[in-house]
Amino acid sequence: MEKSIYTQEYGVVRDLLVELRTSAGLSQVELAERLGQSQSFVSKVERGDRRLDLIQLRSICLTLGTTLPDFVRRLERRLSQQK
Repeated sequence: MEKSIYTQEYGVVRDLLVELRTSAGLSQVELAERLGQSQSFVSKVERGDRRLDLIQLRSICLTLGTTLPDFVRRLERRLSQQK
């Protein structure tokens, strides 16, 4: 089984996170500051160099003005459109 970080599905997760961040009008630096992280953390997440755990994903979602369940709904919708 391929590591999830290298799958097409994880690419959709990353794309959605970038879309949410840009829709919120935030740069990587601004998001990082709100998360108490470095800009390189956000960059690595968005490039796929760093895998997020569920708690980190939830924190990012909340910081970007959405909930984890809403993010998962968006993810599932996007994945079903790709089939």
